[in-house]
Amino acid sequence: MPEIVAAIAFGWATVLLVAGGLLILRSDDPLERVLVLDVLVAIVIVLLTTLSYLRDVSYYIDAALGLALLSFVATLVACRHVIRGRPF
Repeated sequence: MPEIVAAIAFGWATVLLVAGGLLILRSDDPLERVLVLDVLVAIVIVLLTTLSYLRDVSYYIDAALGLALLSFVATLVACRHVIRGRPF
């Protein structure tokens, strides 16, 4: 039963990832693009953790944690760049 729920979550996250990709292509505002990219990274983290559960390996969790840390720093730098015109 938990495998069925994980497979449904994996499929739903994949649909959300495609919808987010279409949204980023449609957006005009740079801050909206940063926000959409941040949400897409969160969806990829969900996909990685679900894949880790389904395959019963732990290195997908390590990749998800690394991606989360990198995404946090990249979001801060991108927002500073959009607002101030320079990243640092």
